Amino acid sequence: MPVRKFSDVEATEIKAGLKTTIQVLISSEEAPNFAMRRIVMQAGGSMPKHTNTVEHEQLVLGGRGRVGLGDEIYEVAKDDVLFIPAGLPHFYETIGDEPFIFLCSVPNLVDKVEIVE
Repeated sequence: MPVRKFSDVEATEIKAGLKTTIQVLISSEEAPNFAMRRIVMQAGGSMPKHTNTVEHEQLVLGGRGRVGLGDEIYEVAKDDVLFIPAGLPHFYETIGDEPFIFLCSVPNLVDKVEIVE
């Protein structure tokens, strides 16, 4: 799989999220160090506050979102880049009527996700 179109990759619902899907563009079986995912949050979509045991590197491709990182809240849009350290509580919400779309790369390590109340 050296090249493929993301439109050829199945999108699946993220159960913990609202109006949110994920496409695994490059899986941990395909690449030795990192996986790449495409996340799409429709208008009104969100992901609850949670932690991961792996870091995230993200690039916003479209739309606007509100992202909580620890105690800080940021409004992000196309071309913004985010780094989320392992263990940092974070959440996502769309802003406006357009889908909030971003790429998310994570190391190929075991990732335990915990929802933070």
